[in-house]
Amino acid sequence: MLQSLGASVEASSGPEDTDPAIAWARSGLMSLTGTADGPAQMCPVPLASCADGTLKALRCIAVASHVDSPLADALSADTLPVGSALLGERAAIAGLRRNGSVSPGGSCHLLQTSDGWLAINLTREADWDSVPAWLEDEHSGTWEAVIAAVASRRTVALVERARLLGLAACVSAPPTPSTGSWYIATRCGPPTSSMERRGPMRVVDLSSLWAGPLCSHLLQILGAQVIKVESLARPDGARGGPAEFYDLLNGGKRSVAVNFDGPGIARLQELIDWADVVIEASRPRGLRQLGVIAEDCIARRGGLTWISITGYGRDEPEAYWTAFGDDAGVAAGLSAMMYEMTGLPLICGDAIADPLAGMHAALAALASHQGGGGRLLSLPLRDVVAHCISYSMPADREVLRERWKSWTQIARAHGLDATPPAARRAADRARDLGADTDTALGGWDRSC
Repeated sequence: MLQSLGASVEASSGPEDTDPAIAWARSGLMSLTGTADGPAQMCPVPLASCADGTLKALRCIAVASHVDSPLADALSADTLPVGSALLGERAAIAGLRRNGSVSPGGSCHLLQTSDGWLAINLTREADWDSVPAWLEDEHSGTWEAVIAAVASRRTVALVERARLLGLAACVSAPPTPSTGSWYIATRCGPPTSSMERRGPMRVVDLSSLWAGPLCSHLLQILGAQVIKVESLARPDGARGGPAEFYDLLNGGKRSVAVNFDGPGIARLQELIDWADVVIEASRPRGLRQLGVIAEDCIARRGGLTWISITGYGRDEPEAYWTAFGDDAGVAAGLSAMMYEMTGLPLICGDAIADPLAGMHAALAALASHQGGGGRLLSLPLRDVVAHCISYSMPADREVLRERWKSWTQIARAHGLDATPPAARRAADRARDLGADTDTALGGWDRSC
């Protein structure tokens, strides 16, 4: 994958790989998976180890990159975190706990239908406004009413109707062997030479919440200059959450806030033309409706890498489907797999697709940039998790069950099954909304 994007990889002699069972337990995700009054549950596929491997690969590419001293300093100081340690940071800061079929954050529920299970994630106030239309019942404004309404209906019909209304919903089905990649790369413009890429990487982050900001945060650790762009009318929703978590992901980034009208779009285009990497995490039609076409931006700005994080991809009809971290994990097969192991409907971890996608996006961005850019890289949340599942998924379910039992025993033998998630401390406070709108490029502007 890395070589296909043009990256050079420098072998690194870092610490030995941690046992997958130990990695899962130490990450805190074991303590976040299971019923509130039952034991913490082991995941039988090495998701935490996959996170560790992704950041080890990121470090290897960074070592091979010929960039300025901030990167070398960052690597020598060993400031790039351990991947699995990032998976539970939001839960640690927000004080979240496992809750069985309900996500630790509370917005995503696994619901039993007449013929199976589905996940519905009502994370926004506007989502609840759409529930009566979804269920064709004006009295369905509570979770109790929703649970009762879906119990007699078919899963696929419910999910299809929810998606038409812009709700994050999916079928909970067992994971299937994945032969595809966790990303799709499309060449849209010319690459640049290594001489043209001298100096720190320049990143414009249009994303919000967790996956995209984590991607730019990791690139920032490796010396990138990052400008976070938000809408004045609809700033990053994470600003309304725990300040410690928002600061952790966004501290040190410059903040630009604009109205997405004529002058605001012109300002956004100016920033895109400055960037080496653009990160966005919205449904593709959102920016297209503003006249910002990723493919055109890449064709115009030689060497640009565009990271597009979506729920299910950029092709129709999936491009119109909404997804968040918890339900994307269900869509990839995690909850159905846990049901096979435990007999219980369980949400696995906390918004698991978000940090996994953020780490993979940083890896793809750095690899593409090192290879000259000129690419649109699509990373669907579901596909990233599906890749992590299928990487070492045995075809025989009995083998998977024995692994689950063995890994559970290993975690308990080491006294790690109750390990709570932990979080790093933010190095800087995040800038106030729009604090750098008029001066964002000051001291950073350089010729392309």
